[in-house]
Order: sequence, then structure tokens, then C-alpha cells
Amino acid sequence: MNYTITKEVIGLLEQFEAENITNSYSHDIQGFKKWISDKESSDNKYKDEPYWEGKENGRTPESAISTLLVHLNRYAKTYSKSAIADSDFSTQEDFIYLINLKAFGSMTKMELIKKNIQDKPSGMLIIARLLKHGWIEQSESEIDKRNKIINITEKGIETLDKHMQKIRSATEIVAGNLTHHEKMDLINILNKLDRFHYPIFSRNINSKDLIKTVYEEYPFKN
Repeated sequence: MNYTITKEVIGLLEQFEAENITNSYSHDIQGFKKWISDKESSDNKYKDEPYWEGKENGRTPESAISTLLVHLNRYAKTYSKSAIADSDFSTQEDFIYLINLKAFGSMTKMELIKKNIQDKPSGMLIIARLLKHGWIEQSESEIDKRNKIINITEKGIETLDKHMQKIRSATEIVAGNLTHHEKMDLINILNKLDRFHYPIFSRNINSKDLIKTVYEEYPFKN
């Protein structure tokens, strides 16, 4: 038996367990094989690092990623604002809430707010606005009377459908000139980031403790 190979395999398994804390891969041989395949592909693909602004002055890739995500969010909001310019929607969150209700069905207020990655006060204001327009309705939960179940109304569906073409056009513009393959790669990367961040967001950790908690409880540094 080649003990060097065995030692290397054990080392890979330990690395797999350490990096798979967010359960991006299944905890079995198939997940392990997929992780190795993705790792090899990633190592080969990114041998030549891309340039980012400030790189020559020591700017980190994490800083570039954070800034670019902020920029893309602002671009997306600009296109969304154009899409709802001739509608009764106040913000893009209005129609995103309706889209989620139409796609996933009824849910509690907090489920709807968390699905849209917002804090409770902001989410409750949006829900109140949607109720005022008659685009959604609420009823008591049969499981817990303290919870309100939110449903999209026929009026809400009609309003959404009326502006859906413009909304789709806005989302197409956001994807820009990416090829289909690049879009698939980007979805995989963003899904991985979302799977990392969503459990943290769901805990509602106090802002002053957030960064310290993430560093202590969610190992992510390679």
C-alpha cells in the first residue's frame, strides 16, 4: 500500500470537510468527487489572474469583489427604476415581493421579508404598502394565530403581469453581454456566496457583533 497516497487522500478529505461548512457539496463520495473536479477546474481556469482596479497598489481581490457587487446592485436598481417608471410601484422591492408570492405561494410576513433579504422594519413598510394597494391580502395562520399569512391577490397578479415585460427587459439588461456559459458560471458563484451568507443573515446578529461572530463561527479564509 502506498501510504503517501493514503496520507494525501486523508488530507484532501480534511480540506473538503473544512471548506464544505456551508454544505455546497453533499457529504458523500459524489460530493467529494465533485469538489475535487471543481477545485481542479478552478485552479486551471484562474492561473492567470484578472486585473482589477488598484491591484498594482496592493488592493485585495476581496475589496474588488465587494465594490463590484455594490456597483452591480446600483446598476440593477437603475434599470428596475426605469421598468416601474409608469407604474404604481414605489420601489423594485414592491414587485419583487409580488413575484416571490406568485412563484412560491403564501407565506408568513417574516418568511417573505427574509426571502427578500431585508430587515423587519423595511419589510413591514413594503408589506403595508402592498396591502394598501390591494395587491396582497393577509389572514391568520392556522398553525400560530400570532402570525399573518400573506397571499397575492388577483389585483396583484394583474398589476404584476401588466408590467412583467418591462421587468424582464430590465433583468436581461443586467446580465449584459455575458455569454450563456458565463451566466451559468456566475450563477454557480453567486449561489455559493448566497449559501454562505444567508444562514448568517437569518440569525439577525447584532451589528456590533456581526463581523466578530462571522470570523469566529464561519471559517471561510482559504
